[in-house]
Amino acid sequence: MHIEALAAFRDNYIWLIRPAAGDARTLVVDPGDAAPVIDALQRNRLELRGILVTHHHNDHVGGIVELLRWQQARQPHRPVPVWGPANEPIPARTVALRGAERFVAPDMLLPISVLAVPGHTLGHVAYVVSSAQPQEPAALFCGDTLFSAGCGRLFEGTPAQLYDSLNKLAQLPEKTSVYCAHEYTLSNLQFARVADPDNPEVVAHQARCVALRAQGKPTLPSSIGLEKQINPFLRTSQPGVVQALQRHRGQAPADAVQALAWLREWKNDFKG
Repeated sequence: MHIEALAAFRDNYIWLIRPAAGDARTLVVDPGDAAPVIDALQRNRLELRGILVTHHHNDHVGGIVELLRWQQARQPHRPVPVWGPANEPIPARTVALRGAERFVAPDMLLPISVLAVPGHTLGHVAYVVSSAQPQEPAALFCGDTLFSAGCGRLFEGTPAQLYDSLNKLAQLPEKTSVYCAHEYTLSNLQFARVADPDNPEVVAHQARCVALRAQGKPTLPSSIGLEKQINPFLRTSQPGVVQALQRHRGQAPADAVQALAWLREWKNDFKG
């Protein structure tokens, strides 16, 4: 697969997925803004074949209607499917998803599995896109559920829901590439150094990410294996994280779900 990041707003990423670098057929993930997508499609002579939506927030769906309008003007006889969560208001959605679905993007030979990952929003879904090449790792498009070294805020769901969703993602093969929707990695790593202070992997990865950002490059993709090493929200049972929470709260969390809830509250107020 060939996957390209388009920067949008202050720190969003819109992802373009193609079967290979020389292939024009393109899926778009979470087009909150149509302009950078249209520019990339025109500049590279790409063909829009579908839109994947993880959740209903405007910075993920705000460009859908304009993008479809542009596509309709160019190719009125080629409909573009819009996949999105069934229980959320997704503009122009044509296929409603609840999780556990599997399908192949039209004419692209890219198998896609859908995971229900509530927490950030109640209907949030993630997509695991597999390559036609069996040796190539699958790609996870997880919206705002999992970030590199972090996770999304609890706007609609419960800590237990988010814990289950993150655990579900952590069960994916460790080589799975992780494409989340925001460039939050450096700020997340600052928090991880406090929440998991004895973890040398966090320090090492922070140095790598500082170098990438200095070159103007994304810190993504990450991988499931790396996130299990550096992400405190996937490490809520690790002694270092539990001890940091105990120092911060004055008591130890009762279980991993409470640890996640306390971590999320701590991160909400964290100033670095």
